[in-house]
Amino acid sequence: MSLTGKWIDLIFKVATGNWKVRLIIAPLVGILYLGLVGLFIFLSFLVAQILQLPKIFGYPWTLIIGSPVIIAGVILMFLSVFHFLKVRGTPVPFSPPPKLVTDGPYKYARNPMLTGIFIQLFGLGILVNSLALILIFTPLFILINYWELKRVEEPELEKRLGQEYVDYKKRVPMFFPWRKN
Repeated sequence: MSLTGKWIDLIFKVATGNWKVRLIIAPLVGILYLGLVGLFIFLSFLVAQILQLPKIFGYPWTLIIGSPVIIAGVILMFLSVFHFLKVRGTPVPFSPPPKLVTDGPYKYARNPMLTGIFIQLFGLGILVNSLALILIFTPLFILINYWELKRVEEPELEKRLGQEYVDYKKRVPMFFPWRKN
């Protein structure tokens, strides 16, 4: 079995297993993911400094444009998390909701939490005037999440939720409502 297959099996085993194990693993994985987000932000500042990238907006435009974008991303992310918590699940794949969530923002995108994070990263890039965060690290972050979802999370969801998830995947785009699969 491939490493990816083993990882899928591990997620499935934990997600369908003992709730005490999920209670320990979910926060750890959540912290690691937030650390990855922080690392991307840090690396974008480092690269911008090394490459001496130009600023794209002047003050107050960074604040006027960046703040509402960040707020929109935060609202979308928290609204998505709320819909998971409502059915006793978490955003972490190791402690998912017990059933497929298809209401709220999940009617329009399969991963609206991530869409909210992507929007926040773009908004932060504008707010701090970071061309590297806007043009390099946020798109790279989106690609990495896309790869992980396609290779690991979606196969695990199909294994755990079956045809219901396959049908949902066919009708609802991954991140952006205006973009079909």
